[in-house]
Amino acid sequence: MRTPLAAWHTTHSAVLVDDRGIEVPERFSDPVAEYHAVREHAGLLDLSWRAQVRVTGEDRGSFLQGMLSNDIKALHPGEGCAAALLTEQGRLVADLRVYALETSFLLDVDVRVQDRMLETLSRFLVADDVYLEDLRAQWMTLALQGPLAAQILHTCGVIPPGPWEFRHDEAKIADVVVRVIKVSDTGEDGYELLVPQSHAESVWCTLLQAGASVGLLPVGLTALNILRVEAGIPWYGIDMDQGRLVLEVGMEHAISFTKGCYLGQEVVERATARGHINRKLSGLRIQGDMLPASGEKLYHGTQEVGWITSAVVSPRFGHPIALGYVRREYLTPGTQLRIDRQGKPMIAEVVALPFSR
Repeated sequence: MRTPLAAWHTTHSAVLVDDRGIEVPERFSDPVAEYHAVREHAGLLDLSWRAQVRVTGEDRGSFLQGMLSNDIKALHPGEGCAAALLTEQGRLVADLRVYALETSFLLDVDVRVQDRMLETLSRFLVADDVYLEDLRAQWMTLALQGPLAAQILHTCGVIPPGPWEFRHDEAKIADVVVRVIKVSDTGEDGYELLVPQSHAESVWCTLLQAGASVGLLPVGLTALNILRVEAGIPWYGIDMDQGRLVLEVGMEHAISFTKGCYLGQEVVERATARGHINRKLSGLRIQGDMLPASGEKLYHGTQEVGWITSAVVSPRFGHPIALGYVRREYLTPGTQLRIDRQGKPMIAEVVALPFSR
C-alpha cells in the first residue's frame, strides 16, 4: 500500500520506507530538525496508515455500545472518544477512535488491523439495522502537530475544534471539505484532518504554505516515532497486539467502567476488581548510549520480568528511552532493571509515562 502523496514526497526528496506493509515517508530532512519543529513550532505528517469505517443504521449506537469498551451512547455529534474492540477473552483486537456525526459514527483505526476489526464487528451483526462502510479508498489522514498548529489552521481560515480531545468538525481548506479533529499524536497540541484522497496534495501544499513563515516542516516516521515514544503513545503491532489485555497497555482512558456490558467486559471487570494486572506497559530510561532492540528481555537479578517493545534516542533527554512491559512487582518508578546483550549489560530504569510530562 502506498500513500496517496507518494508522488509529491518523491519529487520533494523524501526518503520512503515500507512500514509493516505501508510505504510512508521516513524523513524529509534531518529527523532531529523535524522533531524540534513539532516541539517548538509545528509539523505536518502523512498518516496514511490510518483508515475509517462509517457506521450507519438505526441500531448503530446500541450495537457499538455493546461491542466497544467506551461509552458510545454518551457521544453527541461533534464529539469523540478513544475505545477498544476486544475478544471475548478481553484481548485487544483493535484500538480505535470513535467520532459521532449526525447520522453515523466514524471508526478511525490503523489500516493494518482494519480488516480484523471489520471481521469481528460483522460476526456479531445478526438482525441489527447497522451498516459498515469501508472508507480506506476514499479518505486519507494528515496531522498538524505542535504549539503553532492552531495558528496555522486560522491562517487557512479554519476555526479549530476544541478545547476537548476528539472534538471534530467540517471545514474547508483549499476549497476542499475536510474533517478537522483535535487529537495529539505527539504529546503536543495538534489536529488530524480527514481529507479526500483526490485532493490530498492540494490540502497538504496549502497547509505547508500557510505554516512556512512560522517554521512548519513536513515530518516523517522517524521523528514521529521519537515524539510518540516520549509521549508514551503505544502503536498497535509494535507495543500492543491481540495477545495483550487492554489494561496491560494502559488504555484506561478508552474504557467506561460504568456503562455496562460490552464484548470482553467481564475480563476487564475481574482485573479491575482484583486491583492489579500481572504486567503493564511502562517507560524505561536506558543508561549509556546503546539502543535496546524490540523484544530484548528485562531482568531483575536472575529473574526475567519483562521485555522491550520500542526504543529511541530522545533529543529531549539526550539518551535512549524505551517502552516495555514490566511485571507489576517492579513497576515502581526508579526501579532498575537489566538488559543483557552479549555480555554487555544495560541498565533500564522504570519511569512513569509519559516521559515528556
